Amino acid sequence: MAARKPQRRREFGTVRKLASGRWQARYLGPDGQRHKAPEMFETKSDAQDWLNLVRADIERSTWRDPDAGAVNFEKYALRWLEERGLAPTTVDRYDGLLRLHILPTFGGKDLDEIAPPFVRTWRAERLKATGATTVAKSYRLLKAILQTAVDDDLLRNNPCRIKGAGKEEADERPTATIAQVFDLADAMGPRWRLMVLLGAFASLRPEELAELRRHSVDLDECSLRVTQASPELTNGRRVTGDPKTRAGKRTVYLPDFLLPELRRHLQWFAEKELDGLLFIGEKGAPFRRSTFGRKWRMARAKVGMPDNFRFYDLRHTGNTLAADTGAKLKDLMVRAGQSSERAQLIYQHSTAKHQRRLAQGIDAEVRQQLRESAGEQRRGEQA
Repeated sequence: MAARKPQRRREFGTVRKLASGRWQARYLGPDGQRHKAPEMFETKSDAQDWLNLVRADIERSTWRDPDAGAVNFEKYALRWLEERGLAPTTVDRYDGLLRLHILPTFGGKDLDEIAPPFVRTWRAERLKATGATTVAKSYRLLKAILQTAVDDDLLRNNPCRIKGAGKEEADERPTATIAQVFDLADAMGPRWRLMVLLGAFASLRPEELAELRRHSVDLDECSLRVTQASPELTNGRRVTGDPKTRAGKRTVYLPDFLLPELRRHLQWFAEKELDGLLFIGEKGAPFRRSTFGRKWRMARAKVGMPDNFRFYDLRHTGNTLAADTGAKLKDLMVRAGQSSERAQLIYQHSTAKHQRRLAQGIDAEVRQQLRESAGEQRRGEQA
């Protein structure tokens, strides 16, 4: 009896020669849909080799629908933003980055049309047009969105591959001297004087100051209880809720020289109800960033502070002053409402004065040990 011939393995997919003389490859995918190669081949052998690679991907369970990435980036990005469950302030910040820096370039593209060279060109152009910190934030956001597309099996790889492109290396923020803080407080006028002093000497964030109320103040302890924050979004809407971090809920003890300032402000400017706001405008409404910003710029110019000195930089000033007292890092974190050591260290500045104190401390230690060593040597010689 003749031996059976081994059964020939069934060919995967089909190839056909087109009128142009080139070859087309097609196959039935695991999704039950017919797919074709994205390009034509010079020879039948080349087309068959491509099909063999596709079959290997299917057998290894690494096959991906080649049309999966045909999704408009703008629609995907906006849905990504909605589904994150982000805080309103984060949504506001991401929306601005998308609208101003990402969508003008990528909004009309499909996900699978965004290639690494395209990302590199976009980043280089953005660096010419705006600050490096904004570009780093925009790059991180773009990378996060596209990474989710990879996780959703819409892309095989993330095209954001520029090493270090998402790292921010912003210049160290300026700080004010104690005299400059008081000059700024004077220039802002009696109504806003305490806000400036608390921004510096209590290291309070602007959104925390906006939500301070009469019952937040403990005059006996000379302290403030921070329980909520009220950041203002770019559209002018305020969003009241928990502070920026869990550590943001805290009691801040104030230096005693602020007690007369607190008493005067409560008597003259704060709302009279127990839960009344501590800071309100001349017309009785909560202060607005736009109105306050104009007053701040005028005060800053009046006292000769640089144009890049922001109200938020008073917090840097306060944290640096607190660090100068020699307090432990944990105590500084509690005072500033920081949940991580890295975040707190951002606000601690090393000035020439600090470095001089450090050098003087080393000098004193070295001199002391040299004296002790010399004394021991003399005693040894005498013995």
